[in-house]
Amino acid sequence: MKRCVVIGLGIFGQNIVREISDKGFEVIAVDKNKEAVQRVRDLAGKAIVADGTDKDLMDQIGIHEDDTVIISFGDDLAAATLITLYLKQLKVKSIIVKAPNEEHQIILEKVGATEVILPEKEIAHKVARSLISPNVFDYLPLSEDCMIFEMAPPESFLGKTIAELQLRSLYNVMVIAVKDVLTDQVTTLPPAHFVIKDGQVLVLVGKEADIEKLR
Repeated sequence: MKRCVVIGLGIFGQNIVREISDKGFEVIAVDKNKEAVQRVRDLAGKAIVADGTDKDLMDQIGIHEDDTVIISFGDDLAAATLITLYLKQLKVKSIIVKAPNEEHQIILEKVGATEVILPEKEIAHKVARSLISPNVFDYLPLSEDCMIFEMAPPESFLGKTIAELQLRSLYNVMVIAVKDVLTDQVTTLPPAHFVIKDGQVLVLVGKEADIEKLR
Protein backbone atom coordinates (compact mmCIF):
# COMPACT_ATOMS: atom_id res chain seq x y z
CA MET A 1 0.00 0.00 0.00
CA LYS A 2 1.33 3.42 -0.95
CA ARG A 3 2.09 5.60 2.04
CA CYS A 4 1.44 9.32 2.43
CA VAL A 5 2.76 11.43 5.31
CA VAL A 6 0.87 14.68 5.91
CA ILE A 7 2.83 17.16 8.04
CA GLY A 8 0.80 20.12 9.22
CA LEU A 9 -2.91 19.68 9.90
CA GLY A 10 -4.44 23.06 9.26
CA ILE A 11 -7.56 23.21 7.08
CA PHE A 12 -5.56 22.19 4.00
CA GLY A 13 -3.77 19.30 5.70
CA GLN A 14 -6.95 17.97 7.30
CA ASN A 15 -8.77 18.02 3.99
CA ILE A 16 -5.92 16.16 2.31
CA VAL A 17 -6.16 13.43 4.95
CA ARG A 18 -9.94 13.18 4.44
CA GLU A 19 -9.62 12.97 0.67
CA ILE A 20 -6.94 10.27 0.51
CA SER A 21 -7.75 8.17 3.58
CA ASP A 22 -10.14 5.92 1.67
CA LYS A 23 -8.25 5.96 -1.63
CA GLY A 24 -5.85 3.12 -0.93
CA PHE A 25 -3.22 5.14 0.95
CA GLU A 26 -1.73 4.41 4.33
CA VAL A 27 -1.89 7.89 5.89
CA ILE A 28 0.36 9.20 8.66
CA ALA A 29 -0.76 12.61 9.97
CA VAL A 30 1.54 14.84 12.03
CA ASP A 31 0.97 18.12 13.85
CA LYS A 32 2.06 19.64 17.15
CA ASN A 33 -1.52 20.79 17.79
CA LYS A 34 -3.32 18.06 19.71
CA GLU A 35 -6.80 19.21 18.67
CA ALA A 36 -5.87 19.13 14.97
CA VAL A 37 -4.53 15.59 15.35
CA GLN A 38 -7.70 14.53 17.16
CA ARG A 39 -9.81 15.68 14.19
CA VAL A 40 -8.13 13.22 11.81
CA ARG A 41 -7.43 10.43 14.30
CA ASP A 42 -10.16 8.17 12.89
CA LEU A 43 -9.11 8.79 9.29
CA ALA A 44 -5.34 8.31 9.44
CA GLY A 45 -3.56 5.04 10.05
CA LYS A 46 -1.36 6.96 12.49
CA ALA A 47 -2.07 10.40 13.94
CA ILE A 48 0.94 11.80 15.79
CA VAL A 49 1.19 14.85 18.04
CA ALA A 50 4.71 16.12 17.37
CA ASP A 51 6.78 18.88 15.82
CA GLY A 52 6.86 18.13 12.09
CA THR A 53 10.32 19.67 11.74
CA ASP A 54 11.82 17.25 14.27
CA LYS A 55 14.45 15.21 12.46
CA ASP A 56 14.25 12.43 15.06
CA LEU A 57 10.50 12.13 14.43
CA MET A 58 11.11 11.53 10.73
CA ASP A 59 13.56 8.79 11.67
CA GLN A 60 10.98 7.22 14.01
CA ILE A 61 8.31 7.25 11.31
CA GLY A 62 10.80 5.62 8.99
CA ILE A 63 10.28 7.80 5.94
CA HIS A 64 11.00 5.86 2.74
CA GLU A 65 12.09 7.31 -0.58
CA ASP A 66 8.89 6.00 -2.21
CA ASP A 67 6.63 7.75 0.33
CA THR A 68 4.70 10.85 -0.65
CA VAL A 69 5.14 13.64 1.89
CA ILE A 70 2.77 16.63 1.94
CA ILE A 71 3.91 19.65 3.96
CA SER A 72 1.52 22.39 5.04
CA PHE A 73 2.99 24.94 7.44
CA GLY A 74 1.06 28.05 6.34
CA ASP A 75 3.37 31.09 6.19
CA ASP A 76 6.21 29.42 8.11
CA LEU A 77 8.82 29.31 5.34
CA ALA A 78 11.64 28.35 7.71
CA ALA A 79 9.81 25.23 8.93
CA ALA A 80 8.77 24.20 5.42
CA THR A 81 12.30 24.71 4.11
CA LEU A 82 13.88 22.77 6.98
CA ILE A 83 11.73 19.67 6.58
CA THR A 84 11.98 19.81 2.77
CA LEU A 85 15.77 19.83 3.00
CA TYR A 86 15.76 16.87 5.35
CA LEU A 87 13.36 14.89 3.15
CA LYS A 88 15.60 15.63 0.17
CA GLN A 89 18.52 14.18 2.10
CA LEU A 90 16.43 11.05 2.65
CA LYS A 91 15.97 10.88 -1.15
CA VAL A 92 12.17 11.12 -0.88
CA LYS A 93 10.94 11.27 -4.48
CA SER A 94 7.62 13.05 -3.92
CA ILE A 95 7.71 16.16 -1.69
CA ILE A 96 4.61 18.32 -2.06
CA VAL A 97 4.59 21.64 -0.21
CA LYS A 98 1.79 24.18 0.26
CA ALA A 99 3.04 27.76 -0.03
CA PRO A 100 1.35 31.15 0.36
CA ASN A 101 3.05 32.91 -2.56
CA GLU A 102 5.42 32.58 -5.52
CA GLU A 103 8.41 33.89 -3.55
CA HIS A 104 8.11 30.94 -1.15
CA GLN A 105 7.56 28.65 -4.13
CA ILE A 106 10.90 29.61 -5.70
CA ILE A 107 12.79 28.91 -2.47
CA LEU A 108 11.02 25.61 -1.77
CA GLU A 109 11.66 24.34 -5.29
CA LYS A 110 15.34 25.24 -4.98
CA VAL A 111 15.72 23.24 -1.75
CA GLY A 112 14.05 20.14 -3.15
CA ALA A 113 10.24 20.35 -3.28
CA THR A 114 9.00 18.32 -6.24
CA GLU A 115 5.69 20.22 -6.32
CA VAL A 116 4.61 23.47 -4.70
CA ILE A 117 0.89 24.21 -4.37
CA LEU A 118 -0.41 27.77 -4.25
CA PRO A 119 -4.07 27.24 -3.25
CA GLU A 120 -5.11 30.90 -3.25
CA LYS A 121 -3.64 31.50 -6.70
CA GLU A 122 -5.25 28.33 -8.07
CA ILE A 123 -8.66 29.21 -6.59
CA ALA A 124 -8.42 32.76 -7.95
CA HIS A 125 -7.59 31.40 -11.40
CA LYS A 126 -10.52 28.98 -11.19
CA VAL A 127 -12.98 31.69 -10.14
CA ALA A 128 -11.72 33.98 -12.90
CA ARG A 129 -12.06 31.15 -15.40
CA SER A 130 -15.67 30.54 -14.31
CA LEU A 131 -16.44 34.23 -14.89
CA ILE A 132 -14.73 34.32 -18.27
CA SER A 133 -16.20 30.99 -19.44
CA PRO A 134 -19.31 30.21 -17.36
CA ASN A 135 -19.96 26.99 -19.31
CA VAL A 136 -16.62 25.55 -18.17
CA PHE A 137 -17.00 23.38 -15.04
CA ASP A 138 -13.44 22.23 -14.46
CA TYR A 139 -10.06 22.06 -16.16
CA LEU A 140 -6.69 20.34 -15.95
CA PRO A 141 -3.65 22.21 -17.30
CA LEU A 142 -1.41 20.04 -19.49
CA SER A 143 1.08 22.77 -20.32
CA GLU A 144 1.30 26.55 -20.13
CA ASP A 145 -1.38 27.08 -22.77
CA CYS A 146 -3.03 23.66 -23.25
CA MET A 147 -5.63 21.99 -21.04
CA ILE A 148 -8.32 19.39 -20.66
CA PHE A 149 -11.59 20.99 -19.65
CA GLU A 150 -15.18 20.02 -18.89
CA MET A 151 -18.03 22.18 -20.12
CA ALA A 152 -21.76 22.19 -20.65
CA PRO A 153 -22.53 22.29 -24.37
CA PRO A 154 -23.72 25.74 -25.53
CA GLU A 155 -27.29 25.79 -26.81
CA SER A 156 -26.00 26.06 -30.37
CA PHE A 157 -24.36 22.62 -30.00
CA LEU A 158 -27.53 20.75 -29.03
CA GLY A 159 -28.93 18.33 -31.57
CA LYS A 160 -25.81 18.45 -33.72
CA THR A 161 -23.26 15.74 -34.34
CA ILE A 162 -19.59 16.20 -33.53
CA ALA A 163 -18.89 16.22 -37.27
CA GLU A 164 -21.39 19.05 -37.80
CA LEU A 165 -19.83 21.14 -35.04
CA GLN A 166 -16.40 21.02 -36.74
CA LEU A 167 -14.71 21.74 -33.42
CA ARG A 168 -11.26 20.74 -34.62
CA SER A 169 -11.29 22.82 -37.76
CA LEU A 170 -13.14 25.86 -36.38
CA TYR A 171 -11.83 26.01 -32.80
CA ASN A 172 -8.77 23.73 -32.76
CA VAL A 173 -10.46 21.80 -29.89
CA MET A 174 -11.13 18.04 -29.73
CA VAL A 175 -13.85 16.15 -27.85
CA ILE A 176 -12.24 13.25 -25.99
CA ALA A 177 -15.26 12.17 -23.91
CA VAL A 178 -18.91 12.93 -23.22
CA LYS A 179 -20.59 12.29 -19.88
CA ASP A 180 -24.34 11.92 -19.41
CA VAL A 181 -25.17 13.74 -16.16
CA LEU A 182 -28.31 11.70 -15.44
CA THR A 183 -26.89 8.21 -16.02
CA ASP A 184 -23.18 8.88 -15.33
CA GLN A 185 -22.44 7.02 -18.55
CA VAL A 186 -19.21 8.16 -20.19
CA THR A 187 -18.53 7.81 -23.91
CA THR A 188 -14.80 8.06 -24.61
CA LEU A 189 -13.57 9.27 -28.00
CA PRO A 190 -17.12 9.69 -29.33
CA PRO A 191 -17.48 9.05 -33.08
CA ALA A 192 -18.22 11.79 -35.61
CA HIS A 193 -21.93 10.85 -35.75
CA PHE A 194 -22.35 11.24 -31.96
CA VAL A 195 -25.20 13.70 -31.25
CA ILE A 196 -24.77 16.31 -28.52
CA LYS A 197 -27.77 16.56 -26.17
CA ASP A 198 -28.88 18.59 -23.20
CA GLY A 199 -27.75 17.09 -19.87
CA GLN A 200 -24.33 16.10 -21.18
CA VAL A 201 -20.88 17.34 -20.19
CA LEU A 202 -18.21 17.60 -22.87
CA VAL A 203 -14.60 16.79 -22.04
CA LEU A 204 -12.35 18.58 -24.47
CA VAL A 205 -8.66 19.20 -25.01
CA GLY A 206 -7.23 22.33 -26.54
CA LYS A 207 -5.45 25.62 -25.96
CA GLU A 208 -6.74 28.01 -23.34
CA ALA A 209 -7.10 30.79 -25.90
CA ASP A 210 -9.45 28.62 -27.96
CA ILE A 211 -11.78 28.06 -24.97
CA GLU A 212 -12.78 31.72 -25.21
CA LYS A 213 -14.29 31.04 -28.64
CA LEU A 214 -16.66 28.46 -27.15
CA ARG A 215 -18.36 30.85 -24.70
